[in-house]
Amino acid sequence: MPRASFDRYLHELQDEVLVMGSMVGKAIARSMKALKERDLELAKQVVTDDAKINRKRLDIEERCTELIVTQQPVASDLRSIVAILNIIVDMERIGDHAEGIAKIAIMIGDEPPLKPLIDLPRMAEKTEDMLRRSLNAFVNRDSKTAIEISAEDDEVDNLYDQVYRELITFMLEDPRTITRATRLIWVAHNLERSADRVTNICERVVFTITGKMEQIGASKY
Repeated sequence: MPRASFDRYLHELQDEVLVMGSMVGKAIARSMKALKERDLELAKQVVTDDAKINRKRLDIEERCTELIVTQQPVASDLRSIVAILNIIVDMERIGDHAEGIAKIAIMIGDEPPLKPLIDLPRMAEKTEDMLRRSLNAFVNRDSKTAIEISAEDDEVDNLYDQVYRELITFMLEDPRTITRATRLIWVAHNLERSADRVTNICERVVFTITGKMEQIGASKY
């Protein structure tokens, strides 16, 4: 494959990563919207659409494998392909977390709300924003921005701690709230883990540029 054709193929792969990122970002936003507005149909749609995210990951993986086998890319190109293979795994997991939130929304159904949802939507918005910008950093080969984004994971962690403490207080003060509070803790947990996955993506951005795999944030995976 001529160099120009290879570059075009790699660019198309990156475009597919951005498409998958958009799908995952929408899943986060829609799952939270379903939870906040008690929209069970939307929640069910998020669950159904997770299969499309999984399919997109497999399609990209297949194209990456084909490129490695047929073209034997040089070191810098190989790093980009390996980074893509890792990034799509993390994005698929974020999609799974969004699906988990949607399933919790279905479980909650029309139960009376335990409390106004303020910090959970903030966690979702922050995670979605971090994901979008981390993928842009990958495409633009911007390690500085990737490192900055990974540091923002602390904001999500702090919101998680705040939500957790508040919900535990509800449980202690009124044991009848335990089930509802526990479900909201599960939601917060899914969002906190999603932000950790974004930190992983930021690490792949740095790897693509430097060739060094280093932990640059509080990644747990």
